[in-house]
Amino acid sequence: MAGRSRVDVEGCVRKHGNFRINTNVYANNSLTSLGKTNLMLSPRIRRLKLDHDQLVQRFAGWPLIQITGTAGMPPEAYRFVYHVKGLYVAANGEIQERPVHHLEVNLSLGYPRRAPQCRMLTPVFHPNFDDATVCIGDFWAASEGLDDLIIRIGRMIAYQEYNTKSPLNGLAAKWSEQHAHLFPVDTRDIAPPLDKPQTTITGLAASTQAHPAGATASPDGETTSGSDQPAPPTNQGSANEPASDPLAERISIE
Repeated sequence: MAGRSRVDVEGCVRKHGNFRINTNVYANNSLTSLGKTNLMLSPRIRRLKLDHDQLVQRFAGWPLIQITGTAGMPPEAYRFVYHVKGLYVAANGEIQERPVHHLEVNLSLGYPRRAPQCRMLTPVFHPNFDDATVCIGDFWAASEGLDDLIIRIGRMIAYQEYNTKSPLNGLAAKWSEQHAHLFPVDTRDIAPPLDKPQTTITGLAASTQAHPAGATASPDGETTSGSDQPAPPTNQGSANEPASDPLAERISIE
């Protein structure tokens, strides 16, 4: 019958043991996948596919945020690396800068109605981070793209955004209020520009591979250079008084 665009399911199953689409279906661009009970993708699968396409397109060639791993097709879990300055607590109790951070994101069956489950794989000292999760529930909406959320977390790492009113880490919240003049730790724009050049991580990696005198090793072997740390505030007192570095203070609760 001319113009027919349907799937001859019974004949294909009986003959080949699987499904095959009638050639007329290929002319219909609205059909992107074939399932046993439903030719159209479910709303959740369409959203997962859209998120993946947007993530790949937006962060392609962007040195500050990169996708390092996925699970599922379309992906339901991601791992990202941020080449952004943030803070962490060293083994000796000092608050130090860290130039690289790793994030894991899991999209539950309730996504996007439910917020993505985000947790850091590397230590971060921040009011809205703890060992198990990143606090995003206060501002997550199903209409927000996953790429925008990943950028927002990068801004949080850089202390461009933080909330001390309902913190996950009360100690970090108290310290942040006392040292607000140090923020943001990283002043760069975390989001890639709309007309971003296709750069690579090579230049950034080269700058961090050279470890000048005074570089500090983090617990997992990464190093942070003293020259990369933000300069301490100018001492307004006597010129003979030594300037202190607030980032080198030990954590203590008074």
